[in-house]
Amino acid sequence: MKTFKINDEAEIVCEWKKTRTAFKHEATLIVNGYEHDKTKICYLNRTWESYEFESVIHKLLDKTGYLNEEDKKAFLDKCAGRAHEEVKSMFGSIGAVAKLGEIFHAGDQKASNDWKKRMLKAGLEGKGLIMPEDWEELSEDEKQKRLDGAIAQLSEIE
Repeated sequence: MKTFKINDEAEIVCEWKKTRTAFKHEATLIVNGYEHDKTKICYLNRTWESYEFESVIHKLLDKTGYLNEEDKKAFLDKCAGRAHEEVKSMFGSIGAVAKLGEIFHAGDQKASNDWKKRMLKAGLEGKGLIMPEDWEELSEDEKQKRLDGAIAQLSEIE
């Protein structure tokens, strides 16, 4: 369950629930402690959202008459901005931990490269990191160049 505060009177409570065939997201608009509106979206596989519950929140806001269009847009912009900051922070942290290989293994390029690779793989597992098939055949200098480039990209996410 995750709660998104709209203002002093209202919040959206979102939940993930298992269904017979897959899962669903439910969103409930709570105003002054009372349920105002509710909606759900059923999924068979997975969602492609900028932040968790994005689609069901959009559906709920389209349905409700509690907020005007300006307030809806402001709330959605705030959610999207918060999600971007979370991603930026997460990627920056992964890059910083990977870069520690230079300190922990100063003077040992192979150990430093191995550390960076392990940290990137651990932090980015399932997020699109694909190591080249010929990775083990690359020179340590080339590995370092590529790893440092990936770490620099993580630090520059805007």
